[in-house]
Amino acid sequence: MMESISLLKELVEIDSSTIEKANEVIDYLAAYLKNNGIHGKILEYKGYKSYVSTIGEGSKTLVLNGHLDVVSGKEEQFKPYIDGDRFYGRGSADMKGGVVAIVQAMIRLKKEPLNCKVMLQLVTDEEIGGFHCTRYLVEKGYIGDFVICTEPTNMTLSIQAKGIMRLDIVTNGFSAHGSRPWEGENAILKSMRNYEKIEKLPILRIGSEFYEKTSINLALIKGGDIYNRVPDHSFMGLDIRYVPHIDPEKIVKDIEEVVEGEVIVKVIEPGINVSVECEDLKNLMKVIKEVTGIDQVKTSGQHGSSDARFFTSIGVPAIEFGPIGEHWHGDSEYVTMSSVLNLENILVEYAKQFQ
Repeated sequence: MMESISLLKELVEIDSSTIEKANEVIDYLAAYLKNNGIHGKILEYKGYKSYVSTIGEGSKTLVLNGHLDVVSGKEEQFKPYIDGDRFYGRGSADMKGGVVAIVQAMIRLKKEPLNCKVMLQLVTDEEIGGFHCTRYLVEKGYIGDFVICTEPTNMTLSIQAKGIMRLDIVTNGFSAHGSRPWEGENAILKSMRNYEKIEKLPILRIGSEFYEKTSINLALIKGGDIYNRVPDHSFMGLDIRYVPHIDPEKIVKDIEEVVEGEVIVKVIEPGINVSVECEDLKNLMKVIKEVTGIDQVKTSGQHGSSDARFFTSIGVPAIEFGPIGEHWHGDSEYVTMSSVLNLENILVEYAKQFQ
């Protein structure tokens, strides 16, 4: 436990909200792992570093993936402290606590006669999309048969995550004097009506076991330039997080059919939907019960996205499973050290049985 606390303290003290510092953490952990008998390689793509190391022998590969970049924080958040079981600091939960668990698990597994390969992946750009690290690794063939991203899930198995869709909707009207609005066509009002129509679409009200429905965030709206003119142009930006079993192209089509204006698709990222019948997942549930002594392993779904989607998009089952904590991205972020240790023990035992 003390070794994990010490390592987490070192990691949290580095403000890895910048590319330079996130890369510095990669270098630090590469040296740390080398000093503990694990040799890997650092890959760099568009300035972002990733680290990959593989141990063991066997026909199947278990991938342990974690990110070292964090969202920005106040200066004092990079001065970690412990209160009982809670370890406070920026990135402690999201997700340097989970990284400590997979790093320490790898060091322990190096000494075990494994019947599989275990691949450690450490990356530096998950918080901004993961396109330069995990997606790059997947495209280069660094994949396996089952993937665990140790994001903070409060020790539940997150088997679903919403997909991401970002749309711009451009609406045009025509101008008139502000004192005679009936002589013009107000593009902002047309945007408002468009948003109301979108909210009522049946496809966006479909839910699942973990989600009531797809969420829509009206993130951006622009239009008009002076008070005394009817605006003839309006722009609306939507951040839509869709329930993962829904076809995103069908969502776009339904929106296009009800709005007045041009729909521009900026981003469509897949969701995650791993079947509870997946044998590797069922075996992980079994190991969790053995290690922790609990009777029932909880499953969950994430509203946000993660790098797991890059694996599931090519058919590799990938889940999020990580330690207990709260307030990630907030002022009082913490992770519990007991859950970090539990996670490490579970991963070690799971890897020993993985084949």
